[in-house]
Amino acid sequence: MSEVLNAPVVADVPLAPFRPGPAGTHITIRSLTKYFAGWPLYENFDLDIPKGKIVSVFGPNGCGKSTLINMIAGLVPIDSGEILFDGKSLQDTKIGYVFQNYREAMFPWMRTIDNIAYPLKLEGQSKAEVDRRMAELVASFDVKFDLNRYPYELSGGQQQTASIMRALAPKPEVLFLDEPFSALDFEMTLFIREKLQEVFMQTGTTMLLVSHDLEEAVYLADQVLLLTKRPTRVAEILPYDDARPRTVETLSEASFVATKKKSLEIFQREVRR
Repeated sequence: MSEVLNAPVVADVPLAPFRPGPAGTHITIRSLTKYFAGWPLYENFDLDIPKGKIVSVFGPNGCGKSTLINMIAGLVPIDSGEILFDGKSLQDTKIGYVFQNYREAMFPWMRTIDNIAYPLKLEGQSKAEVDRRMAELVASFDVKFDLNRYPYELSGGQQQTASIMRALAPKPEVLFLDEPFSALDFEMTLFIREKLQEVFMQTGTTMLLVSHDLEEAVYLADQVLLLTKRPTRVAEILPYDDARPRTVETLSEASFVATKKKSLEIFQREVRR
């Protein structure tokens, strides 16, 4: 209730003409504004997200990293602004979303295989089409566990693997990942990192990854989007273009070390402001 009472009064002024992003832009964000309890989190925020790239979002605690991708994905309403996908609205765009908490992301009353196939059935695909796509995903992820079991019968890593498979099942144009490794052990984190890289190399799907682990954010990214403290702005966008697939050896490459060091310097600068 307090959020409603304290909501900002926005003057009724004509919107500025929409400015498209540069060539190769997939998601165009203009004048994005979001208030919480009367205080600005994002205010007149602009951003261009490139097509066919992995963009990692990193910044100080409370800057709204997850809120940003949730607004882009339509899970959190915006107060004002415009977000377009290749010039289209969200309603005309196919997206996938991998949640941080895999335990709450899957339907516990459905077998795991039915969870993964759920978005395909929503689209009205035939049984033959669903079975074909499921076989592709099982092969791609080299699934060794029993998909006929219920999610709660699987390990955390297996549940998150299934969540990612479900998000990818309908072949989304954009895949959102909200700290997908935070609840996983190190072995499963490494496995899923490599699987995401493989999927990306096969499909070129645009991905937005929120991470609290700087090494992970840089390792997976084509661009590292570094944010300021609230009201949140773009601090810097750092390109990172080492060849894929990236491996353990990548972590000691001069380009990786330099990008991680620069990211950390920007992060510390913003935290101290």
